[in-house]
Amino acid sequence: MKCKLAALIVATFLMTGCGSEANIGVIDVEKVMSDAPQIKAIMDEGAQKMTEIQNETATELENHPDWTEEEIAKAQIELQRKIMGIDQAYATQFKYKLDEVLAGIAQEKNLDVVIDSTTEQPLILKGGIDVTDEVIQKLQ
Repeated sequence: MKCKLAALIVATFLMTGCGSEANIGVIDVEKVMSDAPQIKAIMDEGAQKMTEIQNETATELENHPDWTEEEIAKAQIELQRKIMGIDQAYATQFKYKLDEVLAGIAQEKNLDVVIDSTTEQPLILKGGIDVTDEVIQKLQ
C-alpha cells in the first residue's frame, strides 16, 4: 500500500510539476507474475526451495521425538529464518528482472514513471500506457 501511495504522489507531482505532460506507464505486476515464464520460473523455484526446507524440518522433528518444547521451538524459528531468507532472495531476483525489463521499456517509450496498477485495484483508472504485455513478452 505504501508503494502505491508513493507512486500516486510521484505521478501527481509529475503531472502537475513543470507544466508539461508526464508519460506514465502502468503495469499489472500480478499478471506478469502469473504469465511471464522467467518470473514464473523464479517464483516456482523459490516455492520449491521453501517446500524442501519445510520437509527437511518436518523430517528432523520426526527423527527427534524426544526433543523438548524448547528444541522444537528453536527448529521452528530456524525454519522461519530460512524461509524468510529464501523469500527475500527470490523476491530480489524477481525485482531485478522486472526492473531491468521495465527500464528498457520506459526508455523505449520515453516514460517518466511506471506504476503498478493491478486489474483488481487499479491505481490509474484512465490513461497511462499499459506495458504489461510487453514486459511479459520480454520475459519469455
